[in-house]
Amino acid sequence: MSVNEKIRLIRETKGLTQEQVAEKIGISASVYGDIERGENDPKLSKLQKIAEFFEISSSELLDLTDKTVLNINFKHKNKGNSKYSVFVSSDSDIEKQQLINEMQQKEIENLKKQIAQLEEINVLLKKNQ
Repeated sequence: MSVNEKIRLIRETKGLTQEQVAEKIGISASVYGDIERGENDPKLSKLQKIAEFFEISSSELLDLTDKTVLNINFKHKNKGNSKYSVFVSSDSDIEKQQLINEMQQKEIENLKKQIAQLEEINVLLKKNQ
C-alpha cells in the first residue's frame, strides 16, 4: 500500500475531511488532496507532520510492505483515548476494513442510544424512590 493510500485510509477511518487535516498540519486543502491522490510527493517534514497528527510513527506511515497494521488512536470527549489496529494488505482488505468501520460506528451509535435510555430509566427510578 502506498503512503498516499495509507494517509487517505487513516483520515477516512478517523472520520476527518481533507480540509480538517490540512488545516491542522498547516497546508492548503488542495495540496493535501494532491498528497492523498499521489499527485504530490511531499517532503519528509510534511509526512512527519501528517504522521504526528494521526498519532502514528513516521516509519509506520512509510512502511510500504504489502501487509501493514496501522495503530490508530481516537480521542473521545470525556472518555480518554481508544486505540484500534487496522490491518491493511490490498484494495479488497481496504473495502473490508471500511465495512468493519461502518459496522463499528453503527454499534457505537446503538450503544450510545442504550446508554441514554438507561440514564432515563435511572432518573425515573430515582424519582420514584
